[in-house]
Amino acid sequence: MAEKKKKLTTSFGKPVENDLNSITAGPKGPVVIHDVHLVDKLAHFDRERIPERVVHAKGAGAHGYFEVTNDVTKYTQAKFLSEVGKRTEVFARFSTVGGEKGSADSERDPRGFAVKFYTEEGNFDMVGNNTPVFFIRDAIKFPDFIHTQKRNPATNLKDPDMFWDFLSLTPESIHQVTILFSDRGTPKTYRNMNGYGGHTLMWYNERGDYWWVKLHFKTEQGIENFTGEEADSMRGIDPDIATRDLFESIEQGKHPAWSVKAQIMTPEQAKSYRFDPFDVTKVWPHGDFPLIDVGRMVLNRNSENYFAEVEQAAFSPGNLVPGIGPSPDKMFQARIFAYHDTQRHRLGPNYHLLPINAPKSEMNSYQRDGAARYDNNGGSGPNYWPNSFGGPDPDPSMAVPPIEVSDVADRYAYELKDADFVQPGDLYRKVMSEKEREHLVKNIVGHIKGAQKRIQLRQTALFYKADREYGERVAKGLGLDIAEVERLSKMSQEERVKATEK
Repeated sequence: MAEKKKKLTTSFGKPVENDLNSITAGPKGPVVIHDVHLVDKLAHFDRERIPERVVHAKGAGAHGYFEVTNDVTKYTQAKFLSEVGKRTEVFARFSTVGGEKGSADSERDPRGFAVKFYTEEGNFDMVGNNTPVFFIRDAIKFPDFIHTQKRNPATNLKDPDMFWDFLSLTPESIHQVTILFSDRGTPKTYRNMNGYGGHTLMWYNERGDYWWVKLHFKTEQGIENFTGEEADSMRGIDPDIATRDLFESIEQGKHPAWSVKAQIMTPEQAKSYRFDPFDVTKVWPHGDFPLIDVGRMVLNRNSENYFAEVEQAAFSPGNLVPGIGPSPDKMFQARIFAYHDTQRHRLGPNYHLLPINAPKSEMNSYQRDGAARYDNNGGSGPNYWPNSFGGPDPDPSMAVPPIEVSDVADRYAYELKDADFVQPGDLYRKVMSEKEREHLVKNIVGHIKGAQKRIQLRQTALFYKADREYGERVAKGLGLDIAEVERLSKMSQEERVKATEK
């Protein structure tokens, strides 16, 4: 038997008799204000566009599951990791980072890689990128960095001077810049890229023992990237290539999967390691900290409604569960605040109640009221703690292991600054093939050539500090004096800035 056809109603359920014609004073007369249906439609339409994400504005997402494939209970008491074979529902969102919602999927840009695990103890959000490092290590620089990736406040155009001026004044960015301008900066699809937590997390067990951990999601589809020319061409052919590919692949039953792995570092190793393990501009070399298997993520179901699920999906590194805690990573510490805060602005104070964001476990808090509180708002229960009326109690056994923090509070500049050039130099010399190095230099030259010469010199000196050949090839591509680049590379950052001021 065919289903009974649904009747069109207003947003409050009143049946609508006509959805093609407004109520007017006669066939040619003005519209009357008592046309409630017209006002209802227009008022909602005026508010349909929630604020665009400041970063990660354009994205695609899908549902799936995570399955544990290796016993890691030695390291963590997280229940979703408690036994091999256990499955947890997930929702993943992939995105470009700097561009607006209408930007092309093939832009040269890091790709956001966020996964929400709906565990029995609340949501755990892995909020990372397709690169293992980031441009900066202190979030106080983040608003300035993002401004330079957006549009010039006067011309409203992308500005290579803004872009490279900031990066050339921020040497810690060179590792991420080297990755971004390689072909890894233009992945072919979201299925054909890795994901990295980037930040260091704490894993801890029921005894209170803890370890520092980095998470890696390795694509089982293989890494595939566009060259710079292919990416430029694809922007005109299909600006939604990655969004389309993810949806159609799942629709066709070709479910993308990632092997989930972890690097483990003891607290003792962290104290003496040659790189700061909490610096998000650095990786932990696999030779020092090999990957261990954790599980497998499979995406097997598309969203039914893009806005309800993908656009309103809200992630935060602060969404942690028992067995997983924060680290002293400065960027991570700030993101714990900033992500929740921006979602409250974008979606409202009760965004955690939206179905895509709500945990599958119970929510028992004393947070009440606010816009869009569509559940029973805690009913008649107390809205304060402590109370003697049966409200939910804190559980001291859920505490994160304490870590020692003892020093003078101040604004500290980062020490060992030359360490910023070790890993990008190794990446250029030891990891990249000659073809990849050619593409890297070509991509950099093609972008930075629009910046002022003094900025070109300052940035090229940083490439030179990472690797002499790297800097010389960029200098040659830009027609710069290599001797001048070498001279600048030997200066301190302060001297280099002063020497290249207007």
